[in-house]
Amino acid sequence: MTRTAAARSTRVAKSFTPADDRHLVAQTWLGSRGILCIVAVVVMAGYHRTFSQVTGNWDVQHFMSIARNGYADPLEMAFFPGLPALLRAGSLIGVPMEVTGVLLGLVGSALAAWALFRIGGTVPACLWLIAPPAVFTVVGYTESPFCAAAFWSWERARAGKWWPASLLAGLACTFRVSGLFLVGALAVLAVLGDGDQSRPTSQAARRRRMTEIVNRLSTLLVPAAVLAAFVVWLHRLTGSWTAWTQAQTNGWQRGFTTPVETLRNTFPATHPETWKTPFGADAAGVATMFRLELVSVALGVLVFIYCLIRRRWASASWVGIQVVAFSIGHWYMSVNRATLLWFPLFVALAEIARGPSKPPGLVLLWRGIMGIVVVVDLAVMAWWGWRFFTGGWAS
Repeated sequence: MTRTAAARSTRVAKSFTPADDRHLVAQTWLGSRGILCIVAVVVMAGYHRTFSQVTGNWDVQHFMSIARNGYADPLEMAFFPGLPALLRAGSLIGVPMEVTGVLLGLVGSALAAWALFRIGGTVPACLWLIAPPAVFTVVGYTESPFCAAAFWSWERARAGKWWPASLLAGLACTFRVSGLFLVGALAVLAVLGDGDQSRPTSQAARRRRMTEIVNRLSTLLVPAAVLAAFVVWLHRLTGSWTAWTQAQTNGWQRGFTTPVETLRNTFPATHPETWKTPFGADAAGVATMFRLELVSVALGVLVFIYCLIRRRWASASWVGIQVVAFSIGHWYMSVNRATLLWFPLFVALAEIARGPSKPPGLVLLWRGIMGIVVVVDLAVMAWWGWRFFTGGWAS
């Protein structure tokens, strides 16, 4: 190969590696939301369904019910009040709740991607935006608002701004129980850091370090108080301190089990025969979703190990504690959606996808493979959106 050809190949190879460019993140946000919008329009036209019918499936109905009636149904105490409060606020000014949910998803996903861009750069943010279950970030689910608050909380904590981080964590705690795991991971971040290598050596430096850790941990009383307030509120409504766990058990079979029992309980759900009676023709689709739950759990374990190897203690705890929680809850359910919360997953994928830096031919080959992977990912994302919009079980 001549020097000119080699230089040209190198320039082409570099062009496949996106720089830290917020414009690319914005374009990915617009493109991924556009794909899901097209899928929704196709479903509306092909199945003769309204906007509310395609965007208001599954848990959206629970959130809207809470917004209208409060916790009149004890089973709905499994859901936190943050999103229903926002849906109700929208309805008070005449905005349909399904529309409010979509708007919150769009704004929340943009804010979450922005935070992830600041945490890990362009590629992690883009990968998060095109994640297979991204449909849950464009409808009235908690993923977008929670990730927006949680990711910015993490970003602020990494920047040493612990009071803003704690306030954002408190906001995240109003949306879902994952806020509890966020508080725990932030505590690990306060004490051990996340990939930090330097440690104080002198006694005076160690004392300053200890004081700093205590000050950081004290700010986490804010989100802890938010979680405690929800428990107290449910107690006032029901007289039970375990109203949330009872709702989880009675409504979604999420009683406590051992990891072995959880795995054993999940395996039958991966067979279409299990779902023929309740879901009929969609039994195979439901079984596929439960198989993907197992894949998501395996991904969580791998990311946990990856973070430990890289000495990213806080990131490891953020993913690891959630994997443990899913592993003791009767069966694996909603892990697919929970992967959207695992920003260390997208950081790790970006690092792995970086591939070789030379020779140019191998770099081009690697980038071509990654391009194919992205196309397949977008197809899966569209399929996942189609399942949700048509009312199929989508985790």
